[in-house]
Amino acid sequence: MSEPPSVTAVVPTHRRPELMRLAVQSIVDQTYGGEIEIIIVFDACEPELPDVVTGPRRAMTAVTNERVRGLAGARNMGIVQSKHDFVAFLDDDDTWAPNKLEKQMAIFAAHSEVGLVGSAMLVDDGRRTHERPVPLTTVTHADLVRDRIAGLHSSSFVFRRTTLVDQVGMIDEDLPGSYGEDYDVLLTAAQHTAIRLVNEPLVSVRWSGQSFFYGKWEQYAAGLTYLLDKHTALQQDAGALARISSQIGFALAAAGKRNQSRPWLRQALSAQRLNVRAWLGLLISYRLASAGAIARAANMFGRGI
Repeated sequence: MSEPPSVTAVVPTHRRPELMRLAVQSIVDQTYGGEIEIIIVFDACEPELPDVVTGPRRAMTAVTNERVRGLAGARNMGIVQSKHDFVAFLDDDDTWAPNKLEKQMAIFAAHSEVGLVGSAMLVDDGRRTHERPVPLTTVTHADLVRDRIAGLHSSSFVFRRTTLVDQVGMIDEDLPGSYGEDYDVLLTAAQHTAIRLVNEPLVSVRWSGQSFFYGKWEQYAAGLTYLLDKHTALQQDAGALARISSQIGFALAAAGKRNQSRPWLRQALSAQRLNVRAWLGLLISYRLASAGAIARAANMFGRGI
């Protein structure tokens, strides 16, 4: 029997040592029989490896982010340092199910054309968990334009390294605040390679006040505007344009940019009269509703804005 391929797991982190320790432990505990290299990238903080016993076929390395500060630069720092043919992502506040890599690497073994494998996830809002399925075997660029497929989170991604480096071009470090980098890399990857999914919750994602992006409305708006400009297919699809316009408008209204928000919200409603997010954004823009309360209510049901 041939040796299972080795995998590099990249874990960007910024001053969350206990959450990061749990993330790393979930990598060490994988049932996958191949070697796993864990690269922890410390972004704007001093490197200090967690108190985790790696055991056989597991190795752990600390790296300081010397690229653009933020998630994109930190991910790329880990990618360029990686030694193996497969690269997986895990955010420092998320964890993997023990059989995650075993399930995903089996797909790579069976499908040589596949460059990226993702999975469904569990959302943890601090009070309860919600399963977010991805009821597709494969996902295309057209699928991703029509629907972000919210259950498909970057902490579930495993790439062939050649796909990630040579075709995708790694993570876009110009993306404002790195917001939406997972959607951006999915849209780019889908233009170059086959993407397959495991419709099982193989990653647990924390959606709470400890999330780096939680409540950073101006970053949401800037990141989404950048994505809309970068990926012209999003502008050409009426549903995608309405969806993203409503997100940008909602975020601007939540950030107090009320006058700037309304053209985006009206654009969304002109395409989708029943776009709930756009109507909620208009209420916020006229100070008739609270963005924080709406976001918290959405998170209670495992949803995001």
